This record gives sequence, structure tokens and C-alpha cells, in this order.
Amino acid sequence: MREDYIERINKILIYIEDNLDNSLSLETISKIAFYSPFHLHRLFKAITNETLNGYVTRKRIEKAALLLLHHKEFSITELSMQYGFNSNSSFTRTFKKYYGVSPKQFRNSNSNNFSKIGKAESKNGQETRDIEKYICNIMNLKNWMTMNAKIEIKEMPKLDVAFITQIGENGLDKAFEKLVKWARPKGLLESKDFKMARVYHDSFKITEPEKVRMSVCILLKEPLEVSGEIGLTTIEKGKFIVGHFEIEPEDFEKSWSGLYIWMNENGFQKAERNPFEIFHNNYHEHPEKKSIVDLYIPIK
Repeated sequence: MREDYIERINKILIYIEDNLDNSLSLETISKIAFYSPFHLHRLFKAITNETLNGYVTRKRIEKAALLLLHHKEFSITELSMQYGFNSNSSFTRTFKKYYGVSPKQFRNSNSNNFSKIGKAESKNGQETRDIEKYICNIMNLKNWMTMNAKIEIKEMPKLDVAFITQIGENGLDKAFEKLVKWARPKGLLESKDFKMARVYHDSFKITEPEKVRMSVCILLKEPLEVSGEIGLTTIEKGKFIVGHFEIEPEDFEKSWSGLYIWMNENGFQKAERNPFEIFHNNYHEHPEKKSIVDLYIPIK
């Protein structure tokens, strides 16, 4: 795939993320990308494996789902109107296609934490056992966090980064390798401040794993000239919950889950900025193959 194609699609993905509550018709985005609607439709599908309209609809529904989870002050009617649906019934039908339940059921089930989306009716004490299992899992996770995490609240400055877009975890290592290959001749790897990062534009809790969009990044002291699939962006400044870990690759999900539990139990509310990770080592070079990493949750 030509690098200039990927570069333009990267710009479109960023534009869509920033304008989910505005008009995102094929014609509108075609003008931004400087492609004909026909050409953009084919190119977008080839790179993302989704149609443009399908991608926009999914992102709007997932954005609404995140707000249902983290912002109880938004009504379902407000979310329906904000993200371009003509009626509550249209919004509810589309939402159910993705999550199998209505927006109201989704919010209620996640308010009860122990419930799962689409869980069948419980019988003969099954719900009680589910609650007990959930509480046990939470206690185990909190104990694990006590042993493995150092948590603090930090104000972070704006960070300049070079990035590659990665959709899904399959191929993630190759994306890191490609970015390192780009950085090496520029002398970035020799800097004592060299660090890599990963920004999550989607949540694994609400997006299918193979569709989660991430930015694989290198932190920069100042913006550099880039081209093709290597882009420049910034991680917005703000207030963050920061969890410091030294963990094996399979412990990342556990670490993120534990950090979000800590956020909720300590009365913090997630901001609408993207969570991210900053890596302090190459885990391949660690004697126990562990990553020394900071996880950042943006908060209000």
C-alpha cells in the first residue's frame, strides 16, 4: 500500500475522532482527503477493512457507550441527538446491533459491575454466584495492584510524538519495529530520554479487539519532519492517574482493569482524552521479559 494513501487515511481517522458530533458524510470527508468519493470509499475499505459509513457509525455508537459508562449525567436522548440519530428508537436499534442490549440496559448492567452485557436471565441463585465471583475477582485484583502498582496523580505537559497507526493487536510488534527502524538513522535511539508509547483511541471494553485503533509512538523533544505512514501528533496536557508497573505482557489487561477500579473507588471521573502507556525499557532485554511501564488515565 502506497505510503501517501496511508498518510491521508491517518488524517481522516484523526478528523473523524475529533468530529463525531458533526457531519461526516462521504462527500464531506472526500473534500478533506482530496479524493473523489468513489476513490476514498475503496481506499478506506482497503486500509481499515470497514466502509467509511460503517466506521463512522461504529465510532459514534462506541463513543456513546463510553459516555454511558463514565458520564451518568448524559441522558440517552442527549446522546442520540449529539451523534446524529433522528430518534431514540433509531439510536437504540443501532446500539443493540453492536452490544445486544439497549442503551438503558447497557448503562444499568455496567452500573451493577458484576453483570455482563447480554447476560442471560439468572436462575437458581446464579446471580448470587455471579456477584460473589465478581467480588472475589475484584478483591484479588485489588490485592494484586497493592503488590505491583505505584499510583499517583500527575499534571502532564503536552507531549509531541511521532506515530504509526495500528488497528488491532495483530501486527503490533511489527509496528513498533517499523517505528524504531525510522528513528534509528535520526539518532533518536541514542538519546537518554528515548521512550516509546502507545495511545488507545478505542477501549477494549467496548470495541472488538481486531478493530481497536492505537497509535504506536516515539516521544519527541521537538517535532521532526515526517512523511508517509509516520505521522506527527500530540498527547494533550492534563491531569492523569498514573500507575507505574513492572509486568509481563499478559498482565497489561489486569493492570488497566485494576487502575480503572482504583479510579472509581477514589472518586475520580475519566476525562474524554485518550489513555496511553509510556514504556521505560525494551521488555526483550529485561532478564524476566518484563515491561517497565507507566499507564495514564486522563481525569477531570
